[in-house]
Amino acid sequence: MFNQGSKLNSILTGSCPRCQKESMYSDRNPLHLTKVLKMNENCSHCGLRYQIEPSFFYGAMYVSYGLNVAVGIAAFIISFVFLGASIEESFIAIVVTLILLFPFVLRLSRNLYINMFVSYDPKAGQK
Repeated sequence: MFNQGSKLNSILTGSCPRCQKESMYSDRNPLHLTKVLKMNENCSHCGLRYQIEPSFFYGAMYVSYGLNVAVGIAAFIISFVFLGASIEESFIAIVVTLILLFPFVLRLSRNLYINMFVSYDPKAGQK
């Protein structure tokens, strides 16, 4: 399931969706906020250009919106239903959760988006 060649591996690790040999990001740590979206231009192993077309990752905003809605709903359910918090406390839990998970959701949305368009190729980068 998480083996090389699976979409899930590429999505969760942020690796090149075609060869899965290297990270798409110049800094693998999403907590370095100034570099959270700084990507390599091409994969040095298979040559895939990550910015497939101009403004390609604008579509990732829609994926990010969906992920943030899911995270917000999950935070509400956990705080309100399972922890018994009030509506106000649950709202605060949603806001805090979204702020803390912001860099991870940004990267995950880009990873999901590019993996919708690029498939794994085990022969990529071989000579």
